[in-house]
Amino acid sequence: MAVTALPAHKISVADYVSGIANGDRALLARAITLVESSNPAHGRLAQQVLQELLPKTGNAVRLGITGVPGVGKSTTIDQLGMNLLAEGHLVAVLAIDPTSKRSGGSILGDKTRMSSLAQEKNAFIRPSPSSGTLGGVTRRTRETMALVEAAGFDVVIVETVGVGQSEVAVADMVDFFLVLLLSGGGDDLQGIKKGIIELADMIAINKADGDNIRRAESAAAEYKNALQIFTPHGATWFPPVLTVSGRDNRGLKELWAKVLDHRKKMTATGEFETRRQSQAVSWMRDMLEDRLMGALRANPSVAAELPKIEQSVRDGTLLPTLAVERIMTMMGI
Repeated sequence: MAVTALPAHKISVADYVSGIANGDRALLARAITLVESSNPAHGRLAQQVLQELLPKTGNAVRLGITGVPGVGKSTTIDQLGMNLLAEGHLVAVLAIDPTSKRSGGSILGDKTRMSSLAQEKNAFIRPSPSSGTLGGVTRRTRETMALVEAAGFDVVIVETVGVGQSEVAVADMVDFFLVLLLSGGGDDLQGIKKGIIELADMIAINKADGDNIRRAESAAAEYKNALQIFTPHGATWFPPVLTVSGRDNRGLKELWAKVLDHRKKMTATGEFETRRQSQAVSWMRDMLEDRLMGALRANPSVAAELPKIEQSVRDGTLLPTLAVERIMTMMGI
């Protein structure tokens, strides 16, 4: 029986490692499924695979892209990805796919939104379901990023769905964080959270095409002025503001050049390596919190009492801080 015909958890660590390192897409997809699984046994197997593949990770350009719904992220990523493929790159797109709170199912259809890239053998598109938690976004996306890097993809694009907490998490796991904006809304500077702007390594005003070019250029000028009042990232880099059109493939060459320029400058000063090291420690801390919460939920005593404690907090008869202390005591912490 072929290795890929076996259930994901029946494939050996050695088979996963050799297959992924040799670019086996089927085994890569299986490994990502292990990462996304809530089964503890699958999680342990995934960690063994990741540990073995660790020396093959870390060489890709990690680009995070965010923006409000309708800003044209998918169109822009699709065209940018095609440009990069033409230059000889291998491109992976990891999309933070929001999970429906009602059904638990993922909402987006990433391969249909990026129709050109989806047909290319040197591209890989994978949604990373959030499962409704920021921790889920962080853990699954970081580990999936490591897997696709080990498979040889040298550009990893992480797309977030909107503007919110997941953006902060993604900014802390990529080398370059791009914020896409629109013009012509009448409230450009109010239409996005100040905190997200402060995280941006670059702002791009999208849909600068047709009759909208002048409005896009006007919006870009406003954002350039607005950035002057924000605390700068550091002396090495000040976020540029560009106008682009994902639809018309306008400005995307310049956009990519800025990403590479940022990497070159940050590497020269040592800030790139420091950023990567800090991200690795953040990953460890996020995983620790995730495991501690998992241990809490798995504790029989806590599981039996938690509904009552939550109800007391809900009724206002128990202070939340005291509720936490009670749970910690039950955990022996």
